[in-house]
Amino acid sequence: MSALIALHDAPLDARAVEALVAGPDRGAVVTFTGTVRDHTGAHRVDHLEYEAYRSMALKVMAQIRDEAAERFPGLRVAIHHRLGTLGVGEAAVVIAVSAAHRADTFAACSFVIERLKQDVPIFKKEVRADGTVWIGLGP
Repeated sequence: MSALIALHDAPLDARAVEALVAGPDRGAVVTFTGTVRDHTGAHRVDHLEYEAYRSMALKVMAQIRDEAAERFPGLRVAIHHRLGTLGVGEAAVVIAVSAAHRADTFAACSFVIERLKQDVPIFKKEVRADGTVWIGLGP
């Protein structure tokens, strides 16, 4: 796992993603790990299925990383997202941000996950006890 931006068909390792942005000049590393929860509102979730337009997803993820670095100079950012079938508790996304000091790392991590959910062509099918629904495909 050496790319700062990646899509994976296998489980994610948050510590490995952190290692991509860590260094002796980095005093702060903030990591966000988004996991599959067992419910959405009143609906029990069995598992999620993620699909992506891979080439476009990687391109947009890199753009988001670059925007974060512009907005918060001195950062190093890694974004890894899982594809395929994920069970409850499995990591769907890991974002690691590092800098010399902590303040911008928290803000940048929040910026990256919000942009990722909004702009990256990764599609999520939620398989529930009471049916299946695609999330994020409009109203």
